[in-house]
Amino acid sequence: MSEEVTAPMSGSIWKIHVKVGDKVNYEDELVILEALKMENPIYAPADGTVSEIKVSENDQVEANQVLIVLD
Repeated sequence: MSEEVTAPMSGSIWKIHVKVGDKVNYEDELVILEALKMENPIYAPADGTVSEIKVSENDQVEANQVLIVLD
């Protein structure tokens, strides 16, 4: 079952720490979202493997937009 990692708020993707195929554990830092002049880390909601990255660094994202898909 796939798990979608979404943006909690609007902002820009400052850094992506993973690539497709990486195995991640619950609460591993996946992405840093810059919003309101603060760096907001986005963590893995579950153990899994990164199957898709739907954003690139410097992309502007909206709240609840899917960033990464874990399998």
